[in-house]
Amino acid sequence: MISRPLVRTMALAALRCMTVATIWFGILPAVEDDPVRVHKVVLFSSGVGYFEHDGSITGNATCELNFTAEQLNDLLKSLVLEDLNGGHVGSVEYPSLDPIAKTLASFEVDISGNPSLADLLSQLRGAEVVAVRGADTFTGTVLGVESHVVALSDTNDRTEQVWELNLLTDGAVRQLHLGDISSLTFTDKKLQDELTKALGALSQARNQDKKPIQIHFDGQGQREVRVGYVIETPVWKTSYRLILPDRAGGNGQLQGWAIVENQTDEDWTGISLSLVSGRPISFIENLSQPLYVPRPVVEPDLFASLRPQNYDGGMAARDGAVFGERKAGGRQLDNGAAIMAMAGAPAAPAAQASTNDAYFAAVGSAQPMDVTRSIQAAAQADQLGGVTSFTVPSVTLPRQRSAMLPIVTAPVAIEAVSIFNAQALANHPLVGALITNTTGNNLLQGPVTVLDAKGYRGDATIDNLPPGDHRLISFAIDIPVKADATSQNSDRTIASGSIIDGILQLSVKQVNSQTYQFDNGATDDRVIVIEHPLMAGWDLTETVAPFEKTATLYRWKLPVPAGKSADFTVKQQQIQSERYAILDMDLPSIDVYLKNGAISKTVKDALGKAAALRDELATIQRAIDDHKTTLASIAEDQNRIRENMQTVQQTSQLYQRLESKLNAQETDVETKQKELDDLQTSLEMKRQVLNDYLSHLNLQ
Repeated sequence: MISRPLVRTMALAALRCMTVATIWFGILPAVEDDPVRVHKVVLFSSGVGYFEHDGSITGNATCELNFTAEQLNDLLKSLVLEDLNGGHVGSVEYPSLDPIAKTLASFEVDISGNPSLADLLSQLRGAEVVAVRGADTFTGTVLGVESHVVALSDTNDRTEQVWELNLLTDGAVRQLHLGDISSLTFTDKKLQDELTKALGALSQARNQDKKPIQIHFDGQGQREVRVGYVIETPVWKTSYRLILPDRAGGNGQLQGWAIVENQTDEDWTGISLSLVSGRPISFIENLSQPLYVPRPVVEPDLFASLRPQNYDGGMAARDGAVFGERKAGGRQLDNGAAIMAMAGAPAAPAAQASTNDAYFAAVGSAQPMDVTRSIQAAAQADQLGGVTSFTVPSVTLPRQRSAMLPIVTAPVAIEAVSIFNAQALANHPLVGALITNTTGNNLLQGPVTVLDAKGYRGDATIDNLPPGDHRLISFAIDIPVKADATSQNSDRTIASGSIIDGILQLSVKQVNSQTYQFDNGATDDRVIVIEHPLMAGWDLTETVAPFEKTATLYRWKLPVPAGKSADFTVKQQQIQSERYAILDMDLPSIDVYLKNGAISKTVKDALGKAAALRDELATIQRAIDDHKTTLASIAEDQNRIRENMQTVQQTSQLYQRLESKLNAQETDVETKQKELDDLQTSLEMKRQVLNDYLSHLNLQ
């Protein structure tokens, strides 16, 4: 048992060790007090962010930044530094991420595994120590530690294990009870330093999440320094508000909000914040963890044997206009020119505002609300190689806080449509819009809340949208419009035929058709965008060109007046090639192709001649089959006669009659067999004639 005074003494010693270890691990007292602060942040939609710090230093200085262990790899991969006005960058120091067990094992005193005082002293056999027991002080060399069991005097049958320190003092061995020792000091300063460093390493390992990075700058006088790096950050997101126009031919208004999080340990105060819509390639490489290459163990030739050797061996096309022609009295809106290509557009037109005022006045609002009047884009948009960077010049956001920032307020071209996709909804189209990005900026994907003068219309989502491109959105079910896509038909016809080297080659056309029927029960016209699946290997036929197609579907526009019905048929065809050996075809099959109007007369005539030759072959084959059947019948009857002849006397009349019949059958067999041989010869000759005819037959 270790006494409380000894525990207090060791605790104080550990505190002193941690202080010394802090200096030993490189956290120098000369570190500047936060000389550089973040002033610029660039967030990318790929989940990384670029941070830039600047500040003023004097002379040789060391700046310290704190990161997590997970951020070290990104930091070591991307850190950039600048020392202005004649200075230069020195070294960059950071704590080792070696496993603590490996670090502790490198010291002369191994304190891994939480050793007891007895275990620790056992490691230090031969070391000189100063032990204090009460008023007595003993200086000597550690011989070892031993334990024994003693009986407790105040109880029966109870024992405890006690530890004794064997100490060599003045040529004599003295045994000291560890529980009586109040202080224990090593006289070897090097040994004391090793224990101090080990305790310091253990102390620092407890806070694995915080890694101080020290950057040394060398120079004279006061000057500016900059520090930049890329680390993992939350993906910045966008959400939109789309205000629909209140009149045909008008433009809608788009508001874009960026959602950002400051997940760092530093407040952002007046920083420049840029939000980039692109997605640069980024990866993590393990640069912070010490890596050790396994080395082979070389054995003496006496024991080494030959080891096995391992040797490595040396995309959417568009047809037709994007927007259809405007229909008189219809609901479809004009395309309109790109009214404004820069973010930061003024509020909505007066007509829009007046409609909103009327709406909110109708519902009793004292102050009519115009959702476009007070929102202005806080970001300046710049185009950077096909991506857009939204920069807000001054942002203040405390650490571990999030914020919404307006980055886009601009008019957009909107065409009101209803969208029908049978896989999405079988009986009704969806109310939607075809939006053209006339903001001049790349718009990141995100949710869209759709509003108009009457208020909320629905929610939608939009994919990444480059400038000048367009996207469909849908935000409600168009209940007054009924849809039916159940009418389908499939037809298979022969398009053409040819004969090549005796092979009948047919071009077969498979046509699938589907008819879409719509009944517009609304009081205003509709323009319905029909989405039809695109089947690989199939082409449109007898169908007007779609206004666009994607990798998986076609899109058409179908105007449907109010109170009227309309239908639209999509036909897709596929041409397939079929091959048949004419020699193996039966006559009914050949007759079918002879009656097909898509096959040319030349091919039909050749097929007719081949059919005649094939018919001669069939006639001879039938005669051969008949002869074989007759011969088989005679052979069976002869077997019966021979069996009967064995049962009667040869001198009897019955025997004579059976013998006479058997002789007559033999004559018949000989005749039939000769006829069969002639037929076989004729069949081979006719087959050869057909083969010769077909082998040189090449007709289109």
